[in-house]
Amino acid sequence: MAWDVLSLIGTIAFAISGAIVAMEEKYDLFGVYILGVVTAFGGGALRNLLIGVHTDTLWEQGFLFKVALVSITIIFLSTHSLLSHWERWGIYFDAIGLAAFAVQGAMFAVELDLPLSAVIVAAVLTGSGGGIIRDLLAGRKPLVFRIEIYGGWAALAGLVIGLGLFEGDLALYIILTLTTTLRILSIIYKWRLPFRTIPK
Repeated sequence: MAWDVLSLIGTIAFAISGAIVAMEEKYDLFGVYILGVVTAFGGGALRNLLIGVHTDTLWEQGFLFKVALVSITIIFLSTHSLLSHWERWGIYFDAIGLAAFAVQGAMFAVELDLPLSAVIVAAVLTGSGGGIIRDLLAGRKPLVFRIEIYGGWAALAGLVIGLGLFEGDLALYIILTLTTTLRILSIIYKWRLPFRTIPK
């Protein structure tokens, strides 16, 4: 049950995120659909390639592809007044997508009985992979590489799940909520990972 719910939440959130970024970059209708779909499914595809899962599994998600296309269509047809609030609400869609797919990716690796390191990598790739592809195609610096904490929260979710500290659907929903909340708080309060710059 949790797997299906997380897949649905992540797909909707990232499909909308990708579509909005495409519209911000003034892409045409085709570009909006491509960026929305790539954002929604890119992370899972990268994860599957890395951990050796056959890529055909991507095309077995017919229902989720339909959900993504409907979500993109709704956003594309939305009024300008609604879209004008994207800058305020966009971080929530991205945070929800990150959290849902990070938890899902970690669950996937655990079910395959992979080591803890692979569980964490699967969480990070599934949670942020689609966003990385989205930002690169949009000519933007990927969020995961910025100063604000992004991929770190996905890694933390993967660590918790990989260690088996929380089990059961309710626990997974709690991890989803906490990961989403931490991502949003890191933006609001400007929490950052250590970084260095090279003087010119």
